[in-house]
Amino acid sequence: MGYVAKHKHAPIKTYNARLVMDLIRGRPVNEALDILRYRPHRAARLIEKVVRSAQANAEDQGETGKFYIERAWVDVGFALKRFRPRSRGGAASYQRRRSHICVEIGVSY
Repeated sequence: MGYVAKHKHAPIKTYNARLVMDLIRGRPVNEALDILRYRPHRAARLIEKVVRSAQANAEDQGETGKFYIERAWVDVGFALKRFRPRSRGGAASYQRRRSHICVEIGVSY
């Protein structure tokens, strides 16, 4: 059984978060936190918070042992529709995309 933490509506594109998430999937939690701490990506800060939250969820339930990242995924969230002014009084639409970051931690004894 795993311990899950989620960050819904994270203000980052799904593709950018998945690039960082692929680096930590299947690793021990301490190693994953070290990888995330020294990554220059903005997604690394968001994912690090989710991993720490999942670890805290496991520790609150009284789990001891070595934690590892069992599953980690990023889903597509909603997109805010916005408009940017263009020439001659026109407007161009664009979307500010959001993501759902999910991490499940397992325990090995």
